[in-house]
Amino acid sequence: MVSRSNKPAALASTPGLAPQPQVDITHEGSRVSAVLPTGESVEVLLYGATVISWKDRAGNEKLWLSDVAKLDGSKPVRGGIPLVFPVFGTAPNHAATSKLPSHGFARASKWEFLGKSSSEAAPSASLSDASIKLDFGLSSATLDEKSKSLWPYTFNAIYTVVLSPDGLSTSIAITNDGKESFECQALLHTYLRINDITKVEVTGLEDAEYVDKVDGAKTKTQSGGVTITGETDRVYTPVKGPSSPVVVTEGGSTAFSIVRDNLKQIVVWNPWTEKAAGMGDFEPKSGFKNMICVEAGSVKEWTTVEPGDFFHGAQTMSY
Repeated sequence: MVSRSNKPAALASTPGLAPQPQVDITHEGSRVSAVLPTGESVEVLLYGATVISWKDRAGNEKLWLSDVAKLDGSKPVRGGIPLVFPVFGTAPNHAATSKLPSHGFARASKWEFLGKSSSEAAPSASLSDASIKLDFGLSSATLDEKSKSLWPYTFNAIYTVVLSPDGLSTSIAITNDGKESFECQALLHTYLRINDITKVEVTGLEDAEYVDKVDGAKTKTQSGGVTITGETDRVYTPVKGPSSPVVVTEGGSTAFSIVRDNLKQIVVWNPWTEKAAGMGDFEPKSGFKNMICVEAGSVKEWTTVEPGDFFHGAQTMSY
């Protein structure tokens, strides 16, 4: 059998045109998938605009998704890249978001697929130059009535997913279209798939201050790389800033490198045994051994978005 990496790319539909990225809308219009001529793929669930799959050209899955994750729009997805907005966790003392569900409404709302664009069309271009951009939209006009009543601001959000042979980029842009300012938080809750959590180390967080949510929200300082030996839930503010990579290694080899844009924090999360056992949508219960959340966000403070202004944040992941 011919290995996937050696299979010829599908012919373009237009004679003389180089093979193009392919985009399909599937599952009765509830999912958008894209495949590059080189074999990499991504799949996005319109519910939450949640990336539920990202594969390299050999078909290896890069994201962890619970075996019992709800993909029918009945609840937020456990795994992939849930989108957190306008609040991280719960904020009972923040009047504007105190009544919202944990992590806000973005991950539990139906987004609209706005369209696609490809970076590669010239016959002379290399297949390795191909990339595909998918845009998704959510606004106060399309928000469900319950969410709108709990957070009555006028906004427009565009979530962009860019798949390239080198990796995956996700970005959120939120515009204030109303007449009053609002405060918000945003985070890309990425579940990375790994083989053995005991062999994983996260670097790029050395000397960073962090809030340890497992230890009474105490503020601590990271010494050396981050390893996971039990339940972990930490909000880091890296010393070197968003443009400096946060790297996930496994067994000494780089598994992922994450660069941020305008997202000052990194959350590192793993439920370990007891917490995983207590989550109904986390399967298999041993799945904590095969995942680590490294989440780029702006969550330690509140971002004020004035009328007519916008907030933008992004991450680019490579391997």
